[in-house]
Amino acid sequence: CVPSGVTEVEKKAVEDATYQAGAREVFIIEEPIAAAIGAGIDISRPCGNMIVDIGGGTTGISILKDGKVVYVADEATGGTHFSLVISGAYGLPFGEAERYKRDPSHHKELLPVLKPVVEKVSSIINRHLEGHQVEGIYLVGGTCCLAGIEDIIEKRTGIPTYKPDNPMFVTPLGIARSCTREACE
Repeated sequence: CVPSGVTEVEKKAVEDATYQAGAREVFIIEEPIAAAIGAGIDISRPCGNMIVDIGGGTTGISILKDGKVVYVADEATGGTHFSLVISGAYGLPFGEAERYKRDPSHHKELLPVLKPVVEKVSSIINRHLEGHQVEGIYLVGGTCCLAGIEDIIEKRTGIPTYKPDNPMFVTPLGIARSCTREACE
């Protein structure tokens, strides 16, 4: 699995490294495509869907149409920013704030504290929506585990926003699902 926008040379380097690690066959898939498959999106549809991958340090935005990535952007706002806000709001060292954020029992309490950061992510999404028609926004990545994040983003963008049950594992699941039985044997 490779990020969208990598060069052919970079794809070849990943392929070569995978073969050297012992793989018999290698199939390269772009991360947003894998995430869409893992989220259960029918990627062959002509409508646009946006994959928003909120990771540790960045928010990756991809728009898919007709099974292809037609737009990709990466912004420097992610889970680290969430942890920094928690650290400041609660007077916790960064590592403790990280652990606090990951505990689902704190999500209801944290959502109002983190709302400004989620709204910033929403503004980023809105900026990248300009000039594109998108039917749905799909949230993936570990930071999307925050309960209620999808509601804030949907309200700010006006576009139906979905969060899979396990957003952190959507891309690996998509990789597994994209592997056909014949290709994996």
